[in-house]
Order: sequence, then C-alpha cells, then structure tokens
Amino acid sequence: MDRQLSLRLFRPSLSGAVLYLVVASALLGQNISATAPVVLDRALAVVNRHVILASDLDDEIRLSVLDPNLAPQQELTRQQALEQIISRTLIEQQVRQEDLQAIEPSPEEVNVRLHEIRTDLPVCARQDCASDAGWKAFLVTHGLTAERVAAYLRYRLEILRFIEQRFRQGIQISQQQIAVYYHDTLLPQYRPGETIPPLGRVAPRIQEILLQQQVNELFDNWLTNLRQQGEVEVLDPELATELAPEPAPQPSPAPQPTMNPNGSEGRSP
Repeated sequence: MDRQLSLRLFRPSLSGAVLYLVVASALLGQNISATAPVVLDRALAVVNRHVILASDLDDEIRLSVLDPNLAPQQELTRQQALEQIISRTLIEQQVRQEDLQAIEPSPEEVNVRLHEIRTDLPVCARQDCASDAGWKAFLVTHGLTAERVAAYLRYRLEILRFIEQRFRQGIQISQQQIAVYYHDTLLPQYRPGETIPPLGRVAPRIQEILLQQQVNELFDNWLTNLRQQGEVEVLDPELATELAPEPAPQPSPAPQPTMNPNGSEGRSP
C-alpha cells in the first residue's frame, strides 16, 4: 500500500508465493551471486488482485496499539490482523470505485484526531504522549513513525465517513447512553492517579462509538456480500485456518475499549 520498491511478484496462487528483489552483492556488502533472489517479503493473501504482504501484517499489528477498540493488554493476533487488512482493502476498493471524494478528511481533522490520541488514549496518557518528547519515545517504542500514524488516522476518518453516509442515517444516541458508556466502560480503563478526560471532552467520540455499534449489523452484511462477490484468497495455510469475516470498523482514537467490530476494523481500518 505504501511501498514503492521495484519488486517482481511470483504468481500468487501458491501458498509459498514470495516477493523478491535481486540485489547486487556490492549493495549488500555480501559475497552472493547477482542472480540469487533475496526474499524481502511474502504474499499472504490476494484481494481482487491486490496482494497483502507479510510486512503489511506486521504494520497492522504495530498500529493496533492505537486502536481504541482493543482492551488494555490485548494483542492483535496475526489472523485478526489479516482479517482487518482484507476488510479494509475491500472497503477501500469500494470507496475508490464509487469515487467518494467528499469523504476525504482535511489535514486539520487528522490533526484534531491525533491530538485526541496523544491526550486521551489510555496507553498514550501513561507514556506522556502529550509532550513532544513523550510522543517521540512512544513512536520509537512501538516501531511507528509520525507519517504512518497520520496515514492510519486519515484512513479511519475516511472509513467512518463512508459508514455514516451509507449506514447510520436516522440513528440517534441519547445523552444517557453516552454517560453510561463513560462511567461503565471508559473510566475503568484508567489506573488510580491517572488524569481522566472529562465527559464533555470525550462525549463526541463516545457518541461515534455507540453509533458504530448500532450500524455493525448493517455493515457486516454489506461486507459479507462484498467478500462473496469478490475474490479473496488466503495463501498462507496457517492464517487461512482460523479466518472468518469480522464485524465493522469502529471509530478511531478516543479512549474506549473493546467493542466489536474489528469491524473488522470490527477491523480497524
């Protein structure tokens, strides 16, 4: 998705399909034949001719630290990560097919969401992400870059708008529902002594979460149809054994725990 390497792709119909690049020994500083293939990546799945690589899976797992839908200490499995990428690819292809330019977020909107992550996400609050030094340390610790995080947030905002346009017309969330979520679901995530964001500040994000929960069924049905109509082939037999379509993507960065989608995003886009 983000890579510009000049790679040659073996036919992705075999579970052992790999991407390779022939690199001269002088560049590697090693005494190898110039014709010997050097494996840089491996194809794990193909979605309507779009290849999902092992490095995409690693990237998805690293980014999961920013996913407010994962409970504290919960780790994304490789099967879950692949499912999220498959779902995201299908959604993205549909968005591009319909040429929905209006759903693209502005840089200002991405920056607002980034600020919310750095100040309100529990895992970030514990590492002082609100400060520049703390944020840089957080990125290094989790193998991320500021650019990659911005792209992640931009995508999640885009998908959230797509869902709003398609599925959540007419759904209303009451102030009481927001307050119950804040007290029963959000507050328990914070440890004693940690700064807890006031309800007024996180209420819009909680509303997004609750709205998304209500459209999950509609979204999942739509996504299931997309998968049935498209071509999804998992090439890695270990990953194929436990894969099953996931729920809808949840709105992103704000302090909140488990809610199903991954959509897959339950999936995350």
